[in-house]
Amino acid sequence: MVSNSQKKNLHSAILSSNLKKLTITPPNPNSDFDFSDVFGPLTPHPTHSLSPSTSASTSSPPSSAFIGDPLVIHNRSHSFVGPSPRYTLSSSLPFQIQEEDLENGVVEEEEDDNNEEKLKSSSNKIGPCDFEILRVVGQGAFGKVFQVRKKRKESDCEDGDGDGIFAMKVMRKDIIIKKNHVDYMKAERDILTKVVHPFVVQLRYSFQTKSKLYLIMDFMNGGHLFFHLYRQGLFSEDQARVYTAEIVSAVSHLHKCGIVHRDLKPENIILDSDGHVMLTDFGLAKEIDESSRSNSMCGTTEYMAPEILQSKGHNKDADWWSIGILLYEMLTGQPPFEHKDRKKLQERIIKEKIKLPSFLSSEAHSLLKGLLQKEPSRRLGSGPSGGDEVKSHKWFRSINWKKLEARELIPKFKPDVSGKYCTENFDRCWTTMPPDDSPACTPTAGEHFQGYTYIAPNPWLSSG
Repeated sequence: MVSNSQKKNLHSAILSSNLKKLTITPPNPNSDFDFSDVFGPLTPHPTHSLSPSTSASTSSPPSSAFIGDPLVIHNRSHSFVGPSPRYTLSSSLPFQIQEEDLENGVVEEEEDDNNEEKLKSSSNKIGPCDFEILRVVGQGAFGKVFQVRKKRKESDCEDGDGDGIFAMKVMRKDIIIKKNHVDYMKAERDILTKVVHPFVVQLRYSFQTKSKLYLIMDFMNGGHLFFHLYRQGLFSEDQARVYTAEIVSAVSHLHKCGIVHRDLKPENIILDSDGHVMLTDFGLAKEIDESSRSNSMCGTTEYMAPEILQSKGHNKDADWWSIGILLYEMLTGQPPFEHKDRKKLQERIIKEKIKLPSFLSSEAHSLLKGLLQKEPSRRLGSGPSGGDEVKSHKWFRSINWKKLEARELIPKFKPDVSGKYCTENFDRCWTTMPPDDSPACTPTAGEHFQGYTYIAPNPWLSSG
């Protein structure tokens, strides 16, 4: 038997070495992922008369994709970082049950008969029991997204994030497996481990239990861009310029990393307490090289590029179209193409010309025309310089990009935030929900999620 004091001594000694052993399993760059009917409960959307619920679609070969009946979710979503559920933390549950449910810790280890090796592995584990649920901040068909607090423990002198506030996205394995989304969810996690940018929400931990997957990310309490856009009706060009520049900066970085986001919309952009935008929800993101194209039908219909709807194959150029739609909505209060009927909405996106309001500046007109070119090869950002082509547009003339990316440019609007626990900028349809979750079934299928566990590198440890 190993005493408690021995456990404590071993814990600190192996923390650094275990972190250095972490490996990230790269996703298969040649696979597209199914993602149909992902998000759940619907609530009215004030602009589109559609319901909040992130849209995506089913991957299908080009020959079987039809404009008339694509398997696309066309509704809007207010969820913070996509789908989710979670393990209920209850003082009435015996400790053994919570530990038994954890099958992977911070570092996944092979089974070993050596008790000391098992102890070293278990001492570094992190799981649901390390987080206290505070509020619900989003919901989808896979469960909920929670505002959580990381419980303080002995190792926090090195981790530095005890009592930290995070967003916890939880996904049910049984539903993921049933819907054929295993590779899809693993790809989201893999992409998040590779992206570090001042305007992208940072993944801190990922882990799993026998029934669920967990992503722990920085919690941004400024609220969704959609939340503030709905409140204000529309943004001034000056306010929209800083938001758009920060989005362009983040997307340019993603593209340089070989990643296409594919679901840029106000519900997937959140503000921090200072008013800077942060990209969230990489559930539809894909790693794709310069020469290849994806044939997946995916995204939220109002923001989907024509080439996606026509199943012509798409690449990073599709993100620039989405940014054009985003900018149009920020400046006018609604997307340029709308219709309650999905089929007619798609036809409008493919065929109709953009109508630009006369109250916008000529520079804004020029940028919108460049981003909303229906032919991808003519679209602003499609050239060899990519994002730099967008950054150099005259509408961004007043933007100092170095200062912007150093977060030195002050946004025109600062959210009303009362403290790190504040959730006033999130829709009350989420925050008034009971902060708990029901148990989930444990899948009987084999090992689908090997290599899912991750902990963000600690800069203090790696600097030496």
